[in-house]
Amino acid sequence: MLAGHYATALVAYQKYPKGTLLYFLIASQLQDLLWFTFHYLGLERTTPNDVFDTTVNNMVVNMLYSHDLIPLIAWLIIIFLLGKMIFKENKIGLIGSALVLGHFVLDFFSGHPHHIFGVDTANVGLGNYATNVYQAIGIEAIATVGILWYFFSQESKNGIQRSFKNKASIIGLFVFGIVFMLSIATTSFRELLGIPELDLGFNTSVPTLIITYVGMIFYLNHFVPKFKVKN
Repeated sequence: MLAGHYATALVAYQKYPKGTLLYFLIASQLQDLLWFTFHYLGLERTTPNDVFDTTVNNMVVNMLYSHDLIPLIAWLIIIFLLGKMIFKENKIGLIGSALVLGHFVLDFFSGHPHHIFGVDTANVGLGNYATNVYQAIGIEAIATVGILWYFFSQESKNGIQRSFKNKASIIGLFVFGIVFMLSIATTSFRELLGIPELDLGFNTSVPTLIITYVGMIFYLNHFVPKFKVKN
């Protein structure tokens, strides 16, 4: 899941602004950020290597350390300790941990296959990206819409007004996330656009994912707090 995780961070920030949106955004996507790190450490190699050949349902990676159930316990503790240390408040750390756990729960329904600890152990996810990719994206879309509806409705109750442009900027990013995933659900950009086989030096999957994830983090960190003006 991509968009849905970021949406949970917005609600956490709304309830506990002392924690800062950046902390909550990182917590909500911690496992995926770890995945990219472990890819370069050779622990969670991701294929296809060429982003133009990649689709949602043909991406293969054993997310042993970043996403499996047993390592999750360590990530919950680490993000809690970071929140407690940075913000001097247990509650912020607990909310950060809740976002990490929420990532795991959302991935259960809409994500790559996860296990207790390794592919030889029991599944702890439906693995819908590989088996029912459109169902997975549909679940993500429904979850994202529901979370965003709650976020904006709570803002209205709290007297927070946003300009139409600001709302559109925020919602537009989530729409982009869903549409992007739909566009490469089962058909790669190479198939869709007839891109020739070329080593361009920048067309590798994980760097492209890193740019996308980090770009979305900084985009939301800019636009979400920008118009928080009460009546």
